[in-house]
Amino acid sequence: MAQDKFTISGYLKDAKNGEVLIGAVVVVKEKAVSVASNEYGFFSITLPQGTYTVDVNYIGYNASSQTVELTKNVTINIELKSEEVNLQEVIISDKKSTVENLEMGTNKLDIKTIKKVPAFLGEVDVLRSLQTLPGVSTVGEGAGGFNVRGGSIDQNLILLDEAPVYNSSHALGFFSVFNPDAVKDVKLIKGGIPSNYGGRLASILDVRLKDGNAKKFQMDGGLGLIFGRFSMEAPLKKDKSSFIVAGRRSWFDIFFPLSPTLKENKVYFYDLTAKVNYTINEKNRVFLSGYFGRDVLSFGNFGFNWGNTTATLRWNHLFSSKIFMNLTAFYSNYDYKLGAEASSDNQANFSIKSNIFNYSLKGDFTYYLNTKNTINFGAQSILYIFQPGKGYFASNGLEFRNELPSQRGLESSLYLSNEQIVSTRLSLQYGLRLTNFNYGADSLNIYADTTRGIKKRLIGKELFSSNSKNTNFNNLEPRFSLKYTLDEKSSIKLGYNRMVQYIHLLSNTTASIPLDVWTPSTNNIKPQISDQISAGYFKNFGPNADYEASFETYYKSMSNQIDYINNADLILNQQVEGEILSGKGRAYGAEFYVKRNKGKFNGWISYTLAKTERQVEGINNERWYPSRFDRRHNLVVVAIYDMSKRLNISSTFTLSTGTPATFPTNRYEIQGLVIPHNAYNDRNNYRIPSYHRLDLAVTLQSAGNELRRWKGSWVFSVYNVYARKNPFSVYFQQNANTPSITEAIRFVVVGAPIPSIAYNFTF
Repeated sequence: MAQDKFTISGYLKDAKNGEVLIGAVVVVKEKAVSVASNEYGFFSITLPQGTYTVDVNYIGYNASSQTVELTKNVTINIELKSEEVNLQEVIISDKKSTVENLEMGTNKLDIKTIKKVPAFLGEVDVLRSLQTLPGVSTVGEGAGGFNVRGGSIDQNLILLDEAPVYNSSHALGFFSVFNPDAVKDVKLIKGGIPSNYGGRLASILDVRLKDGNAKKFQMDGGLGLIFGRFSMEAPLKKDKSSFIVAGRRSWFDIFFPLSPTLKENKVYFYDLTAKVNYTINEKNRVFLSGYFGRDVLSFGNFGFNWGNTTATLRWNHLFSSKIFMNLTAFYSNYDYKLGAEASSDNQANFSIKSNIFNYSLKGDFTYYLNTKNTINFGAQSILYIFQPGKGYFASNGLEFRNELPSQRGLESSLYLSNEQIVSTRLSLQYGLRLTNFNYGADSLNIYADTTRGIKKRLIGKELFSSNSKNTNFNNLEPRFSLKYTLDEKSSIKLGYNRMVQYIHLLSNTTASIPLDVWTPSTNNIKPQISDQISAGYFKNFGPNADYEASFETYYKSMSNQIDYINNADLILNQQVEGEILSGKGRAYGAEFYVKRNKGKFNGWISYTLAKTERQVEGINNERWYPSRFDRRHNLVVVAIYDMSKRLNISSTFTLSTGTPATFPTNRYEIQGLVIPHNAYNDRNNYRIPSYHRLDLAVTLQSAGNELRRWKGSWVFSVYNVYARKNPFSVYFQQNANTPSITEAIRFVVVGAPIPSIAYNFTF
């Protein structure tokens, strides 16, 4: 007779505020098995009847241990107490050791550590912290978004409580849209991407908001030179329902009215983040969260603004102690508006508007089959509505309108995966994702074949129907990861994933700008596809495994990569598809990462050696050329020193190869006018000078009784300490005094030290 088996399940939470703990590790000593809590703090483990010791561990918290008599299914909800002494020592880390964890190419950022890393003008920023990790870079100072393993910024899927965010930056790239006071967990996946994620080629950035303090009222906030922020969270019903509301507003323009030349200008941004949750019973819990943010730049009659709006409704349901479901519905909207108003009848006014809307329904299921197999499966449908541009122009009583037709896309997916423990040394994760994309519009543009690199000629339109050629795409995306444990302190990992991306960002600028336009895959634009293989070695070392080190290498091939003919026009262009080129891409490199997790002095070093290239017919004479975000070397050193409980010093040093740029190789002189010329049609044939920068920060906690509810801290920081004039780009112009001489001019965004001071508080 087979031995009876029963299940231990429950939720893991923070005893101080009731927040669920993501990735906490539950260990059963007698069976030497473990499981990690999911994104909602839930865990489940099935064992034979017996008596067991259940230990729960989570970095920065006191461990919990209890004995369970397993004669039936048991539910235990465990609350862990924070180790206040060790909070100063928490570093970016996986909740499971990277040696033990099956995930590779994955980093989780701890908010407490992010708040210590020196930031621009003293303001804590999630995206800038990401750029200290291996494999992550940006094209320059103040550039929006980030690049991962040779991918463009639109190849990152950025999720805020599972809703996509299409522009992750405020102030043209200097700050991110994520309010650190409202963020609970940040996870970046660069390789070995699980099958429940899809839709982008390069990475997944999964940002989870706090649920809100379920124990007591709490306030957090800060005042800096650029903006102020404030958050409030409290229980609606203790341990059953809670909420959080967090807002930020910059004050660039607060003193503008005092200046005669600036009083008509507006330069500011703001955002509001909110979330509420309610526990119906032990088997059901619902969440509602949302984000709204906007940037405004206005100079006299001319201005533009852009912003994101998201809303997410989720329902957690337990069908049994072994089957967990999360059902999600979300809405997302990104829009921008550009325009100028006429101040008199003799002046023109114009406006341009663009939107991308998302509506989605998704079901995710986790089946804890046994101690060796955890099965995940689910389905999702996303409806995209693209409004690429509405233009209006009026002058002297004449009006002109140019409205691009709306486009629709329906992306549907099914996925299935299994995380399997084969033996004490070998673990696997394997799965499949099946995707379908159906494109819809009033008509399809038909273009004639032409010489590559030359604008295609429109020869007709085909009325759209569901049977139209190349408007329906199907793809199978296999995923596979392997971990082999060499010993208690080291392991090797392998991974493979295929990713397919059905939407594209049209941008022919060096850095993405808010006016870039999203477009779907059509009969003229094929879906982007990538295949990535990666391998890594992971090791803990030091007296108490205080240090972690990893070495990962990867190779990624990409097809249907978008590029453009020379001087392409992407805004309000009815025939923009005729100016788009398609080609191949490849990216490969090695990433080194060493960090110290404990002690008064801690930090990490990351170094990336990488190369990313494109090959597009009609560009660079069909030869491979470096992409605009190719950085061969990228070194980041982060050091954090806790001098005392009150005083903390931190620094960040960055050194990286300059980005590629296309420079002229010759010039013509005609009647004193110098005309630059690229004689060989080379793309990205030079590099701008290397980038390096040092930042420093000092955090001073307020004195007083630690039991006082009001706690404050002062942050003093200096950005770009030694005044490095890092060029964002280089351009050429004739010398004003000697026109026959052509000068190369560096365009520098930040070329001087920028000191700042900020005050943060919690109550």
